[in-house]
Order: sequence, then structure tokens, then C-alpha cells
Amino acid sequence: HHSFLFSPSLSLSLFSCIHLTSCILLIPFRKLLRQLDVRMCDPTTMIKTKNTRRRRRLRVRKLRYKWQRNVHAIEESDSNELGHNGPSESNSDPLVLSENESISALDCGVYSEMSIIGRRKEMEDEVRVELGLTAINDEKYNFFAVYDGHGGAQVAQVCRERLHQIVAEEIVGWGEMDEAEWGKLMEKCFERMDDEVNRGAAAMKTVGSAVVAAVIGNEEVVVANCGDCRAVLGRDGIALPLSDDHKPGRTDELKRIESAGGRVINWNGYRVLGVLATSRSIGDEYLKPFVISKPEVTVTKRTDNDEFLILGSDGLWDVVSNEIACNIVRRCFGGKLKRLSLKVENDSHVAEAAAVLAELAVARGSKDNISVIVVDLRKPKRSSP
Repeated sequence: HHSFLFSPSLSLSLFSCIHLTSCILLIPFRKLLRQLDVRMCDPTTMIKTKNTRRRRRLRVRKLRYKWQRNVHAIEESDSNELGHNGPSESNSDPLVLSENESISALDCGVYSEMSIIGRRKEMEDEVRVELGLTAINDEKYNFFAVYDGHGGAQVAQVCRERLHQIVAEEIVGWGEMDEAEWGKLMEKCFERMDDEVNRGAAAMKTVGSAVVAAVIGNEEVVVANCGDCRAVLGRDGIALPLSDDHKPGRTDELKRIESAGGRVINWNGYRVLGVLATSRSIGDEYLKPFVISKPEVTVTKRTDNDEFLILGSDGLWDVVSNEIACNIVRRCFGGKLKRLSLKVENDSHVAEAAAVLAELAVARGSKDNISVIVVDLRKPKRSSP
């Protein structure tokens, strides 16, 4: 009797049956795990697989985030002059303002901005929106900017408080401008901003910030980029980049740095002197003249097919392509996509779009702060006279 119970062959058979049963039960369980949304798993859960690889399943949590709220009230007279006599229509949802949305006296509609700390210990991103910042020949312009700080938040914070003011000061006296003149103007503004930062405290000498700024009027979108933030225009179903990231590995940037006597070292990605992963910025005095503050400026004429503009820090663009970002915003505008985790102060289409983009960046493993501005560029239909 005992020899029967402890027969080696029987024990092996029992073990094989148990193992087979366990595998059968685990197969659907593992399949279920794969199908679960990444938001359902604890961010620190480690799952060991058969080949001892570890897979981290991340959850979009209730992250610390900053919700920037700006309400711009336009006088009824201004609204009547523009023909805003009712909700406008578009190829998706009508533009209907809620109390927390912002509309200006320009045809750049509603905007939303969001910044989240992500997986970083400190928040180094800043955003700024100034509606009706300035006027040229009685045409008003709005200002939108994302500042992505590195080495600390000080430079990004100074830029947030000063760059739009410098633009407003420099633009005085200018008439109608072409692309070359806009380029000269924005270059001067960034040069002034860089000088102000570099005259600051010694602690800021090793601190800097990438900048992407958009000045939007009724006829054009002017984008000035310095660093690895990015501006992307959604137009007629297409993602149109309005800036080109300043990376040390970019052929022309590499040549410029080496011509100035610097070196680009591949140290966890291409870096100036093995330190900085962007080749242009405001600040970073210790890396000059290799890292410069001169922006690249594009001027894009607005059309009736323009849908939206996305400004974002590299915390977004490192893990989300231009095309995917534009498709997400487009689906949010059409009411086909909703945020799942991040709370916002209203349920507008632009607020949904900014939140979903931030959620996606975190879910895809972004390791940086994430800042996004979404500007609705659809032109409201004018009422008949």
C-alpha cells in the first residue's frame, strides 16, 4: 500500500497532471492580464515570466498635476463685431464655451493646458498663455508657450514670467511682417530672454530651458522653437510639424557644435559634451557657445482647414508621434475619446484632448514631466449680415 502511494512513477504522473492543470489555468489568466488596461495594475508590480524577464505593468495613477485655468472675458461689443451671435459649427462638435474655457477676440477658439509631474521628483515644466497679448495694425495676437526646464525649474519659471512681456515690448512699432521679419523679431526676443537669465544668480548658470512659443493671429501662426519642445498643427486630417527638435545628433546641429569647438558624445543618447540632450536652450551659460538660444521660426498662413495646434514638452513627444497625437485630439473633438484618470475642471473637447494626451504619455512610459497646450483653431462660422 505504501509503496503504491510513493511510487516514483506515480509521483511523477501526479506532478505532471498538477503542472498541466496549472498551465491550463494560467493561460487564460495571463491572457486576461495582457488584455487589462495598463491603468489597472500597480505601478510597482513586477511580473516574472518563464524566461525570467521582468515586465513592469504601469498604471496611470492620480498623478500630481497642475491645471492652469485662464478665463478671458470678451465684451459683448467685441463679440458682436466678430459675428459671434451663437454657437459655431464645425466638422465635429460645435464650439460651445463652458465656464472654464477660454475664448479670445481672435479666431483661435478655445484652448486647454495641462502639466503633470509624471515620474520625476520635481516639476521643471512651465506653461504660459496670454490672450490679446499685443496688436499689429489693429489685429490682435495671442501667445502660447511651453517651457521645459532642465537642471532645475528656475529658468523655466523666469521665462514664464518674462518672455511674453518681451515679445509685447519688441513688437511695438512693427507693421505687417513677413516670415523674415517675424524671424528677426523672435530671435531678438529670445536673445533678450537669454541675456536676462544669464545675468541672474550664479546658481542658474547650469540651469536652462527649452522653449516653444506660438504667436497666433487671424491670418498666421508664428512658432519660435529653441530646444526639444514641439509644435504640431492639425490641418485637414494631417499632422503638420511647425518646429524641428534641436537635438545634438541632428546633422546640422552636430556640424554647428563641432565648428564651435564642442563635442557631441553618445552617452545615453547624443549629448552636448556628454551632458545636455538638447542643442539649443535659454540659459545653460556653462555650455556656451555650443548650446545657443537662437530659435528657429516658422510662419504658417491660416486656412479654413486648420483644426488645432498642439504645443508640448518632450515628455509627450518622446513617446507619442505627431500623427497619433493629432488623431487623439481629432477624436476628442468628435466626442469619440474620453480621459480615464486625470481629472479636469470641465468636460470640453480641448480639456479632454489635453488630458488624454498626458495620460497616454504616462501609460507609454514617459520618464519626464509632461506639458501640453491644445488650441482649437477651427474658425467659427460668421452669421449672415
